[in-house]
Amino acid sequence: MISLDVLIAGLATGSIYGLLALGYHITFVVSNTVNFSLGATLMFGAVMFYELHTRLGLDIFIAVPLVLLFSGLLGMIVERFFVRPFCQNNSVSWLLSTIAFGIILENIVRFTFGQEPRSIPMPSISEPIRLFNAGIYPIEFIIPAVGISVALMLWLLSKKTIVGRALLAAAQNRDAAILQGINVKKLIILAYVVSTALAGLAGMLIAPKLNVSAGMGTLIGLKAFAAAIIGGILSAPGCLVAGIGYGVFESIVAAQLPSAFREILGFGLLIIILIFKPNGLFGKKGVYKV
Repeated sequence: MISLDVLIAGLATGSIYGLLALGYHITFVVSNTVNFSLGATLMFGAVMFYELHTRLGLDIFIAVPLVLLFSGLLGMIVERFFVRPFCQNNSVSWLLSTIAFGIILENIVRFTFGQEPRSIPMPSISEPIRLFNAGIYPIEFIIPAVGISVALMLWLLSKKTIVGRALLAAAQNRDAAILQGINVKKLIILAYVVSTALAGLAGMLIAPKLNVSAGMGTLIGLKAFAAAIIGGILSAPGCLVAGIGYGVFESIVAAQLPSAFREILGFGLLIIILIFKPNGLFGKKGVYKV
């Protein structure tokens, strides 16, 4: 029997995976590149939120926009210095350079923030309440609510605004978008800013639930990328649904089996799905010109 608290915890964790998976999706559809430092950016968002809100005592309504702003700036830096130079030379070395950026960022934080994990005391949302004989943390309701709301907002922006339509046009056919006068270079920068801001938001959401540390983002980023692949990285709804499903699956496994099985079965599931659905559950087969 699967308990309610296990399902809610899985929804919360899965929403974090879904937000990061959306970040991978946004940059891939616009630029055919993936920012593999999103896990480190999530960690940066959590650490910066700790420093601003807990250590400096800034109000949450000031700390949150500041974290989103600096996370977005990280996206501009990654695009300008770790992706664009390689794309201009038709090289795929951006893959390694974004991984390297994540490692550099993680070690800078480790050097300045320290090795010790630290908690963010927010009793109103990080202490369990009793609901149907289950102990549930209020933050576990907030995370999915914010994650799904942000995903819906991005969907509405893509459908109802000029910038959103330009992003869709660039995603469908970049050359045709350029011929129509769309500045694809600026759209790629915007895609990176949005993706890293999503990662910063995910870091702030998960910070009260986990201890904040320099190494907290690596595995989360890897699992989120797995979710993006499972859902189909070209499908935004697929990335979100797969992220939530992955979180619920590993929560159920962790409740029934030793913790090591969570990673074994999670990544094993990824391989099995890709054997039968190589483009992901919601992905479409690519078209290649020869």
